[in-house]
Amino acid sequence: MSTPHISAEMGDFAKTVLMPGDPLRAKFIADTFLQDVRQVTGVRGMLGFTGTYEGRPISVMGSGMGMPSIGIYSYELFNFYGVENIVRIGSAGSYTEKAKLFDTVLATGAVSESNYARVQSGFTGNITLPSAALNEKLRASAAKQGIPLIEGNIHSSDVFYRQPSDAKPTYWEKLRDEDGCLCVEMESFALFANAQVLGKNAACLLTISDNPFTGEAVSAQVRQNALQCVSLRLITIARISPKKLHKNVANTAQTMVQPNTLQNVLPIFPPSPSTDLKFANPTQSNKVRCLPIVE
Repeated sequence: MSTPHISAEMGDFAKTVLMPGDPLRAKFIADTFLQDVRQVTGVRGMLGFTGTYEGRPISVMGSGMGMPSIGIYSYELFNFYGVENIVRIGSAGSYTEKAKLFDTVLATGAVSESNYARVQSGFTGNITLPSAALNEKLRASAAKQGIPLIEGNIHSSDVFYRQPSDAKPTYWEKLRDEDGCLCVEMESFALFANAQVLGKNAACLLTISDNPFTGEAVSAQVRQNALQCVSLRLITIARISPKKLHKNVANTAQTMVQPNTLQNVLPIFPPSPSTDLKFANPTQSNKVRCLPIVE
């Protein structure tokens, strides 16, 4: 049973799907870390794979960039393919000096000015929440492996390039100071909203790929092939029983509905052509571990 956007058949996907934005990153993860890998979809170049890790089935599929894209793919995986758990593993730009290059962020909420959830399900709040059970598993795995996590809200933006503004405080300073946003990405608000509506489970682990406070950034190649190494080590949900996870869905729903407090917020850093970005290599950082551990 294919959909307009996924050519897989029912049963081709595991119950747990890892979801980076870049389909080539999905391929890299599948080829590098999984065994008995087979490609299960490739419509419009959005690659999806299923394999095993230590004998347990797991899938990985790209989401594309932005909320409309991950909204389509995650909805179809949840609703048509029996997927129970999706963990977004992506990159993000830092909003605070606390979140340094290559640090790993565990999202406890996704703040957005997006209309995705309002149009999709009538939800008018400005924050959607991940699965408490998935986050607890990821948190426990990080502690066991000695990998530090930074936890807090993230900003899911609809815009990558924003026109410069002289307004003070800036839009992102407001998001940081008023909503506790640690960093910015472009997908998780929609992913969490879909999981909530469909009674499924979602989480998000992000690696900081650029930091305007230090002027550091990583190259496109590093972003594609190396940034998810830490996140992969924390994926522990392959053994989670969906039945156990669903006990947390109702509690999440009760806390999801909050009044929209974002007013005229314009997302993402304005372009700064004069900024001299220092490209870094993650292999030089002792924070990066490049072997996944699925418990």
